[in-house]
Amino acid sequence: MANFPDNFLWGAGSSAFQIEGGWDADGKGMTVADFNSFKRSEIQADTKVASDFYHHWKEDIALMKEMGMKVYRFSISWARIIPDGDGEINPKGIEFYNNVIDELLKNDIIPFVTLYHFDLPYALVEKYNGWEIRDCAYAFDRYARVCFEAFGDRVKWWQVHNEQNLMIRVDERMNITEPDPLKADKIRAQMDYHMFLAHALAVNSCHEIVEGGKIGPAVSSTCTYPLTNKPEDVWSAKMNDWFKTNYCLDMHYYGEYPGYYMRYLKERDIVPVMKPEDKELLKSAKMDFIAVNYYRTLCTSYLPVDDEHPIGMRVYRGNQVDFDQYGYCRDEKNVNLKASEYGAQIDPMGLRIVLNEYYSRYRLPLIVTENGLGTADVLTEDGKVHDDYRIDYIKGHIEAMSLAIEDGVDLFGYCPWSVIDILSSHQGFKKRYGFVYVNREDMDLKDLKRIKKDSFYWYSNVIKTNGKEL
Repeated sequence: MANFPDNFLWGAGSSAFQIEGGWDADGKGMTVADFNSFKRSEIQADTKVASDFYHHWKEDIALMKEMGMKVYRFSISWARIIPDGDGEINPKGIEFYNNVIDELLKNDIIPFVTLYHFDLPYALVEKYNGWEIRDCAYAFDRYARVCFEAFGDRVKWWQVHNEQNLMIRVDERMNITEPDPLKADKIRAQMDYHMFLAHALAVNSCHEIVEGGKIGPAVSSTCTYPLTNKPEDVWSAKMNDWFKTNYCLDMHYYGEYPGYYMRYLKERDIVPVMKPEDKELLKSAKMDFIAVNYYRTLCTSYLPVDDEHPIGMRVYRGNQVDFDQYGYCRDEKNVNLKASEYGAQIDPMGLRIVLNEYYSRYRLPLIVTENGLGTADVLTEDGKVHDDYRIDYIKGHIEAMSLAIEDGVDLFGYCPWSVIDILSSHQGFKKRYGFVYVNREDMDLKDLKRIKKDSFYWYSNVIKTNGKEL
């Protein structure tokens, strides 16, 4: 039996570009996420309709209420609020999110808002090459302040960037088109730094504008095991965690790069341009909590340098989420774990580990804002979805959270991914995460009917019993 505090926030999550649709409705501008999805429009679903939350929000919030959700973690589309990123405010965008927030509160659901989830206004790519130019950080702060002023009387929980530490590694999400790896990494390092500035600006603006407001980052958590007990492999596992996640949390918490990361930047000759006054800003921004997105663990061995690969050089794998780094770590398969059909190794213990690690390191409250199983659900002839595999997955991770709380971790909420089926960035609607089935396929919108899966009823009971009945 799992044990959770009486005020534990059970919920679920989504992001704007994956759920809303209405990609250009009522004055919304195009985003990087839109631009990239349109490249694949002929072979899979894109952001134009997605799950059509833009036209189904009342119905979807009613389903959230029926499931018993206490909190809904969702993102605001920057380009719906300010279509070109730093120009005129779109009143229709403000109106839409006001309606959503008011409906959530009417149904006793706490809105938990992410300001930026992979969807930079494309106009800022054309103007600044996105985050490469410092002005983008100030444009973001202006957008954040607009949101705080418009919604902060009702929204008290805020996240700045979703998974900056992962997003920065994926060229498509950052619109990095430079073919030379070293030059691309130099651009990447500068973009990363400007996102840190934007984070600090937004944290301070939230504390200034939103009475009682709480704000923090959402990180893609990393738990890495060594391939063997060789000291070099043990070290490689630690470095993999540090380079993929901990450096980012350290920057948010301490306001400066940790030594190992600054050494890496110098080794590659990619130290970003930093102004002297930035130091005070970065150190002044105090996050209130850490949001953890958790799907898998990793495994590494030590990767020595050679004549062709100098220390610190990275070789990005597949979709660029992972990389090998010479002089540090090489990605390996963990033969002790099973994986989902899309390759993510399933490991509830890893969630317990990262929650303990982050809490002991930063002593800030934690919330899990993403965790789920993406797979190809099947709608049966009787119109149902029997997803016992999803129930088993989430059950194991809830048990791990309960154990982390017993370990002493201050964990205050859980928002699995996702509330309903949403658009997967690279698998469209073939890869589904939701508790509710959206009746559409990649190239056939059908009727977009919402169908409650078995996991919907199971999770509803978990919430009702505060985790005592899994």
